[in-house]
Amino acid sequence: MNNKKIKISYEPEADILRIKIKNGKIYDTFEMGNFIVHLDKNLKPFYIEILNAKNFLLETNQSVLKELEKV
Repeated sequence: MNNKKIKISYEPEADILRIKIKNGKIYDTFEMGNFIVHLDKNLKPFYIEILNAKNFLLETNQSVLKELEKV
């Protein structure tokens, strides 16, 4: 059984969705559009920030609903 717990938080003032996959110390960070991905010393992602989260979630939701309508 996997005891890892992903933690998700949202900061409405900054419109940032934060996803903590595991504990770690930042070794490197890179940006991909509205995504900021923090890597540990093994270059594995452990913390992700999504900027403009509200728009991202609305667009994602609409895309998923459209795909479900095709099924």
